[in-house]
Amino acid sequence: MFEGTTSNILVSIVTVSFNSEKTIRKTIESVLNQTYQNIEYRIVDGLSSDNTVSICQEYEDAFRKKGIKFVISSEKDNGIYDAMNKGIFAATGEIIGIINSDDWYELDAVECVVENYKNTHFDYLYANINIVTGDGSILVKRSKKDFFPTSRHWNHPSCFVTKALYEETGGYKCKGIYDDFEFFLQARKNGKKISILDKVLANFRTGGVSTQKSWKECKERIRERYRCYIQNHYSPLYILECVGTELVKMIMV
Repeated sequence: MFEGTTSNILVSIVTVSFNSEKTIRKTIESVLNQTYQNIEYRIVDGLSSDNTVSICQEYEDAFRKKGIKFVISSEKDNGIYDAMNKGIFAATGEIIGIINSDDWYELDAVECVVENYKNTHFDYLYANINIVTGDGSILVKRSKKDFFPTSRHWNHPSCFVTKALYEETGGYKCKGIYDDFEFFLQARKNGKKISILDKVLANFRTGGVSTQKSWKECKERIRERYRCYIQNHYSPLYILECVGTELVKMIMV
């Protein structure tokens, strides 16, 4: 529920990291330099064995000078969604965004989200992203509301969700690699207020588990995506969407 004015809404940003020393600076700096400053930032590290944590600690003074609460934790977790849940339920903001340690926000992302929240009182928002490939080329992946929900026009790096919705649902289920998509399907099925912003909010690097090309990995993603649909009472015909999505990835990514 919308409670504050635009200027005093606290937004929590969560980054989950593990051995991310090569990429996490860009992630951190994209949060530090947001045009909207009423932010708290939580990095949830999974006991990295490289310099990830020490790199994060280098930014403590910079966040402090801007009056941004900056919390770093590093401990063993039970996978990426368990780590996300730790950050989500420790967060104190009214709205929560999750940006992974190899991705980064556009600098006005949070400001745009807060303005949208003021106007729509959303439970869940998502927007466009830039997909950045290994050679540096960029493809804009746009968001829209499909009549039949798919991940083709849904982008997790751009998602912002109210703390109230996370508390109501218990967060991510920690069942598979598409827990984030399952959370979206659940929110939509339950009639939550979903807002879609036709603007790039985040940048996503390819090369993670959701973009690997081996046939074995593709089959696992098809199985997991299909499970998300079925367990949220969508039609078995969504198997066609699951297969089609992976075929497109094999060709394009």
